[in-house]
Amino acid sequence: MSKIDRVLIVGGTHGNELTGAYFIKKLERAASQIPQGSPDLLANRSFQIQTLLGNPKAFTKGVRYIDQDLNRSFDRQSLQNSTQCNYEIERAREIAQSFEQSSDAAATFIIDLHSTTANMGLTLILDTDAPFTLQLAAHLSAMIPAFKVYSSVNSGRSNDALRSLSFLSLCIEVGPLAQGTLDADLFQKTEEVVGEILNYLEQSNRGELQPYQGELDLYQYLESVDYPKDSQGNLRAMIHPQLQSRDYEMLNPGDPMFLTFDYEPIAYNGDSVVYPVFINEAAYYEKGVAMTLTNKQRLRLETV
Repeated sequence: MSKIDRVLIVGGTHGNELTGAYFIKKLERAASQIPQGSPDLLANRSFQIQTLLGNPKAFTKGVRYIDQDLNRSFDRQSLQNSTQCNYEIERAREIAQSFEQSSDAAATFIIDLHSTTANMGLTLILDTDAPFTLQLAAHLSAMIPAFKVYSSVNSGRSNDALRSLSFLSLCIEVGPLAQGTLDADLFQKTEEVVGEILNYLEQSNRGELQPYQGELDLYQYLESVDYPKDSQGNLRAMIHPQLQSRDYEMLNPGDPMFLTFDYEPIAYNGDSVVYPVFINEAAYYEKGVAMTLTNKQRLRLETV
């Protein structure tokens, strides 16, 4: 593993997800105090820590985005198409020019902070199956038993997300948390997780890491499921009460999945057990996603 030179911590990629945005502001205040009173989170690192408020205009207005989802705006076609121009595309180009691998300030590792209205608890999202990030995920899972690891490798997120600017990256997702609000417990847990990640990267740079020899529970992306809709695209059903808030729990074939407005259940008609995540995420209504289905894998890391 090559040395980590620059770590980019991003918050506020979505302007109404306040945990990451205010955590970035806290880090920036702390950085201004170095070396006086600098917290352990930033002090004595062998790498440079950069911070970024992803979507400042949306954050100021208290909305997810201005023109389009910034976290879906980093695909090469959008970045290179000069005829495509709106606020988020311009912001994505600006961020890419500053931090992608070809830039002078390229980020070796990106930590992207998010929150969700779904009952996801503490979740680590991996967009690649790089051995280093799998080892890091296993370390975090061992340190924080409630931590869940979701792999979006098959979802295409490694192509268009902000964190795709670096070969090594991850997303911290916390919830449930209403849009435009803060939760002190989740804020503190986010800071603790970031601290653990930075400590791990520091140990890696110093050559002090011992490979994790064990198993990692990984929730692997299968597909996204839309809400039942009529021919005009109107919703016909809601998340079934028995499924609501049961992220990462087993969903068996035949279990109730949706409930129509006439209170008729609609069952999951798949042929295998799945584990839904991002159930009833508020921001995903516009994307046609009621939930994401995953399968649960137990990965032995010595085979990675």
